[in-house]
Amino acid sequence: MTAEVTTAPITAPAFPLSRSRCPLSPPQEYERLREEQSVSKVTLRVSGKQVWVVTRHDQVRQVLGSPDMSSNWKLPGYPLQVPLPPEVLETLELPLVAMDPPDHTVRRRALIPELTAKRMQALRPRIQEVTNQHIDAMLAKGGPVDLIQELAVPVPSLVFCELIGVGGENVDFFRRYAEQMVNRDITPEEFGAAQYEMEMHLQGLVTAKTENPGDDVLSRVIAKNNETGELQHNDLVALARMLLFGGFDTTANIIGLGTVALLENPAQLAEVKADPSLMPKAVEELFRYLSISDSATARVATKDIEIDGVLIRAGEGIIALNGSANRDDRFFANPDALDIHREAKGHLAFGHGNHQCPGANLVRVELDVVFTTLFSRIPTLRLAAPVQELEFKHDQLIYGLYSLPVTW
Repeated sequence: MTAEVTTAPITAPAFPLSRSRCPLSPPQEYERLREEQSVSKVTLRVSGKQVWVVTRHDQVRQVLGSPDMSSNWKLPGYPLQVPLPPEVLETLELPLVAMDPPDHTVRRRALIPELTAKRMQALRPRIQEVTNQHIDAMLAKGGPVDLIQELAVPVPSLVFCELIGVGGENVDFFRRYAEQMVNRDITPEEFGAAQYEMEMHLQGLVTAKTENPGDDVLSRVIAKNNETGELQHNDLVALARMLLFGGFDTTANIIGLGTVALLENPAQLAEVKADPSLMPKAVEELFRYLSISDSATARVATKDIEIDGVLIRAGEGIIALNGSANRDDRFFANPDALDIHREAKGHLAFGHGNHQCPGANLVRVELDVVFTTLFSRIPTLRLAAPVQELEFKHDQLIYGLYSLPVTW
């Protein structure tokens, strides 16, 4: 460690920081931090604990790629941003995102072969069919409609059901759960009850797939595990849970926000309407531009580490702000502009390192299909309320919309 290493002045504003300007942009304070105090401390609103944030692209990559950083929620210094009582945390089965190697490696290895780009592209015809069905229903109703309830929630939730091979009452159950998660009026008690009910449902689903496997992702993972014996029942439930949240929660939110972003940038939207082959690049740019889970990439240091001359001590929590990194003008030119021609694949919206989102290939295909179909079939789509009146949420580390009234 060099003699110049410091512990940095501490201002520790309340976190999450507020979005005081355009709701499609990250907090304005990110820009100041990148320029003046790129490694600094904040105070978590949920707990009052002080933790570090890093804000520049290279710093976020350093944190997420470091073997001296842990994702384990149960370590004392981990910067939890959701209210988990100690007694709940102690007994909690950690999800994949909260595991470290070698446990994380074993579980991720079981899942990755099922989520390759080739396999996800094979789902495109079914995703197209589901999207068309819901746009048919929207057109039959006539505007205005709530795009969140009519398209953004049902399409990814049904695709998720296809992915894990459930039908009938299971589809209805997952659809009701998805609708609850975007209900602005849900109480903490109702939220907890819904999560518990979902957990019990996933437990039963894994048992059913073990006894009667089908031709789906979950069944194939279970069948492979029968040969290797690497995973226990609860490990398989954890994988199903990860597919659940990655499969439709984040996708539903980016469908809503991405629709607003495109409508608010009509010149960019006109280009992809005229040339749909531009949509994959537009989708990649929307990931960068929106960064809907910008504070979810959190870690705790397991050793002393230096980041740009600032000493982070072992046991201290760090939030690697990918939303700030994706607006860093040291890496992206004119980063506050939506630019569908940008080479945006260096973005960190899916994380970086061994925890990079395994479902990214699926989300890319879904958004390509949904946005291309939506704007080709309803070319006159427009917001039915000013963007300033939309109700944005920042809940469970995901930034999104409670509702999105549109018409045509």
